[in-house]
Amino acid sequence: MLMSSKILVTGAAGFIGSHLVERLVREGSSVRAFVHYNSQNRWGNLELISRDILDKVEIFPGDIQDPFSVRKAVEGCDVVFHLASLIAIPYSYVAPQSYVTTNVLGAINVMQACRELEVRKVVHTSTSECYGTARYVPIDESHPLQGQSPYSASKIGADMVAESYYRSFGVPVAIIRPFNTYGPRQSARAVIPTIITQVLSGERVRLGNLTPTRDLNFVEDTVAGFIKVAESPDSVGEVINIGSGKEISIGDLAKKIMNLMGKPVEIIGESQRIRPERSEVERLLCDNAKARKLIGWSPSVSLDEGLSRTIDWIKANLHLYKPEIYNL
Repeated sequence: MLMSSKILVTGAAGFIGSHLVERLVREGSSVRAFVHYNSQNRWGNLELISRDILDKVEIFPGDIQDPFSVRKAVEGCDVVFHLASLIAIPYSYVAPQSYVTTNVLGAINVMQACRELEVRKVVHTSTSECYGTARYVPIDESHPLQGQSPYSASKIGADMVAESYYRSFGVPVAIIRPFNTYGPRQSARAVIPTIITQVLSGERVRLGNLTPTRDLNFVEDTVAGFIKVAESPDSVGEVINIGSGKEISIGDLAKKIMNLMGKPVEIIGESQRIRPERSEVERLLCDNAKARKLIGWSPSVSLDEGLSRTIDWIKANLHLYKPEIYNL
């Protein structure tokens, strides 16, 4: 279905978005990449893609908060992957309103444009943070949603917008809910690049709370989930978890990364990296049974393999990071 389609990817300059664009182009799709307008014509992570791939991408600068640029971007597209979002949890404590205007209003703009232009399929990106601390594990799609940060609250709101456009107007929306994705090109606002870059720079590893657990999914597996959701007619109107079905604590993750790198480093806690007590999501563990059954997706990259590939990429691109600075 996707090979013969014109596809729009919002948030294309981001971590997952750039990998999705790359995969779609490699598979023969015609891709329009919606990137946040800036006067320097910088395209974020898209600039890390090989030139032969990037030359096949139509770059569309705009602002997800502006309905006119969003509608223009959607024109002529058959499938829309909506990934554009503010995602850094710590920064959402500092600038909460920006998360609502970007994430919730952005979702409205995308859904309305897709409704008016009769797009064939919309894949809206959610997050496992919408579940908050697990009330039971593994977490399936029926788990209650809990707004434990301004970020997660905004993503819950965006998800409800997407659901409402399906129920109210018949927009063919599927909601993909990835658990914690990692891999090459991820910024140091995420824990895995934070650990790796600090170890490589010879710094002590400075982290926040070490006890929360996360379900980690390599970016190639997450991208495969996006494509499976888009291709499946059974995904319309559904929320689908994408995760490994395994959990690891932040402390154990740091030790595993150090072992893989052969560089044991002291781990110290920093108060500025700790979330407010009732905002911390203590446990995330995905139930991916629905993804396996409904769309035929399952993870294929082990944690050790994914971490090793991420370490190798960051080693080669350490100049892109500032490990001495806490990245919100």
